[in-house]
Amino acid sequence: MSALPVPPRPEWIKARAPLGERYERLRGVMRDLALHTVCEEARCPNIGDCWNRGTATFMILGDVCTRACGFCAVKTGLPRLPPDPREAERVAEAAARMGLRHAVITSVNRDDQRDGGAGVFAECIRKVRERIPGCTVEVLVPDFKGDAAALQTVIDAAPDILNHNTETVPRLYRRVRPGARFERSLELLGRARAAGLVTKSGVMVGLGEEVEEVRETVRRIREAGTDILTVGQYLRPSADHLPIVRYYTPAEFAEIKVYAIGLGYRHVESGPLVRSSYHAEDQVGR
Repeated sequence: MSALPVPPRPEWIKARAPLGERYERLRGVMRDLALHTVCEEARCPNIGDCWNRGTATFMILGDVCTRACGFCAVKTGLPRLPPDPREAERVAEAAARMGLRHAVITSVNRDDQRDGGAGVFAECIRKVRERIPGCTVEVLVPDFKGDAAALQTVIDAAPDILNHNTETVPRLYRRVRPGARFERSLELLGRARAAGLVTKSGVMVGLGEEVEEVRETVRRIREAGTDILTVGQYLRPSADHLPIVRYYTPAEFAEIKVYAIGLGYRHVESGPLVRSSYHAEDQVGR
């Protein structure tokens, strides 16, 4: 990776340590049911806060991603195992044990599967609702390589929120998301919104984009029909990942939020430690 000097971590980048009784209980549930969470696999800085509030984001379809995005800590390669046909039941059981009112489900990319894993997403939505009537479900889906039929499988299961992260500005896609296309992501969000779903997307900053590029990207995501936006600081998982070019200040995040709200988003979370699932349970009613 780049030999650029690493900027010092500012004092406002502070996360709660992953400790506490609820944290340990939730970790036990995940281990007992052989489930993965993006909180752990992607080394989310909010894991201590979220798990102690009793919330977590399930990561389905295994723990090996078929893409190699430059920002992500999830393992990459060719998965050795097919999707587990009983995974949806275990996700529903975990959600019930946790007493969830809002379940968030994401996945690795499974480009080795014909439908990209869309069928498992749909089954998870159905099983959670069967197990916990009244529980809302949010899914954070991959782009399914632009496969409209795969996306329709998820749409037909009617998640309460369909999230798909655009991650960065178009100019940086080749370096940050080499297996993805910005226009493809916008098309996915547009299709989901046209089908009547509440849609959501997220962007990271600090990878070398210009502020004006962030504003333009946020505008285009909104024009695609997106309702909810998250904006957070990129934090480098390891020396093998893309370097941090700069840290945005809390004031800059506040400015992005004001700009986005002005574009008509229903809800915006913008801050240094904001991630896709940050306070997700609070966004459903909005």
